[in-house]
Amino acid sequence: MGDERFIGSFTQQEPIPEAGIDSATEVLRHGRLHRYNLAGDEAGEVALLEEEFAAYTGARYCLAVASGGYAMACALRALGVAPGAPVLSNGFTLAPVPGAIAAVGARPVFVETTEQLTIDLDHLAAQAGAHPQARVLLLSHMRGHVADMEALMEVARAHDLTVVEDCAHTMGARWRGVPSGRHGAIGCYSTQTYKHMNSGEGGLIVTDDATLAARMILLSGSYMLYARHRAAPPPEAFEGLTAGIPNVSGRMDNLRAAILRPQLADLDARCAAWTERYRAVERGLAGTPGLRLVERPAAERFVGSSFQFLLPGWGAERIEALLGACAARGVELKWFGAEAPHGFTSRYAHWAYADPQPLPQTDRILAGLIDFRLPLTFSLADCAQIARILRQEVTRHAPGLAAE
Repeated sequence: MGDERFIGSFTQQEPIPEAGIDSATEVLRHGRLHRYNLAGDEAGEVALLEEEFAAYTGARYCLAVASGGYAMACALRALGVAPGAPVLSNGFTLAPVPGAIAAVGARPVFVETTEQLTIDLDHLAAQAGAHPQARVLLLSHMRGHVADMEALMEVARAHDLTVVEDCAHTMGARWRGVPSGRHGAIGCYSTQTYKHMNSGEGGLIVTDDATLAARMILLSGSYMLYARHRAAPPPEAFEGLTAGIPNVSGRMDNLRAAILRPQLADLDARCAAWTERYRAVERGLAGTPGLRLVERPAAERFVGSSFQFLLPGWGAERIEALLGACAARGVELKWFGAEAPHGFTSRYAHWAYADPQPLPQTDRILAGLIDFRLPLTFSLADCAQIARILRQEVTRHAPGLAAE
């Protein structure tokens, strides 16, 4: 009997809930897709989504936008980040994060990562000291790994850094009970297909700061219609701003909001289901020779929508052989140490526009970092099978490692 093979798809998401399909169909039938195209006293799907997401996160204000990348760039513009200014950010992240910094003409300054795949707070302090003009940290909770947020905010306060949280992978996560996105001044979320709510593309921004909220609403292209927002500051917060804030259009439309609202109502249950799948893979890989699991701190209520493990000390050829063997058995892995970017996966050294300076610790960690998605279309049995295949192939490729 040959080796078992996994036949599921790592990119197949769950269908949109029937309630979302019904709401989307209603929007299509009446044709008022633009968020400000309303009838009578109609609130509109976007305004209702903003109100509901603000309540979910405990934020005072929320703005729905066209993408997570737009959300981050909008936040940086609202904070007044100037062209050429340094903006601190994780060395381990994905391209939309430095892309948002570049979109406002600013300069990414990367910070090392730790073995737990979170930002290195000692190096953050060092980089903040070395770049005293940096006033903003764009913090990426990359692949759902949350740093010690109390300690991070102490570093930020010590260096007068405003924190913008990229929560693309942590919608629904918490640190010591505080929702991801609520430690910093602004939290940015994505509703792109592979995130925790799916509208194809989309984003959400939260803040408690009335002036920042007003600036972001105006930046998103509200024209003089900001009074139609429900999760927004009062009209006086906009006074004196309208003439000085450019329209950088990036609104969410009613169709996407209609798709998202039922998903928000079910978000906590979905997050729990992801983490259940993560734990199933974790159990199956525990103790595998040559493989190191990423420790998850007790203070972190994470969302396990993807899985990462480390192959410390493995050479590139051995890792490539492992990737090929797993792919032949239906298990699609991503490798952050590859020489060239591939698909959705790239790393800081590939972003020449950012003029990245070497990060030796991050390079060492990413050289052995393997990643894969855990869509909710996978059953717990699927997750156990994936872990069995990985365990078998890692064990097959690990012998002789010490001699390399």
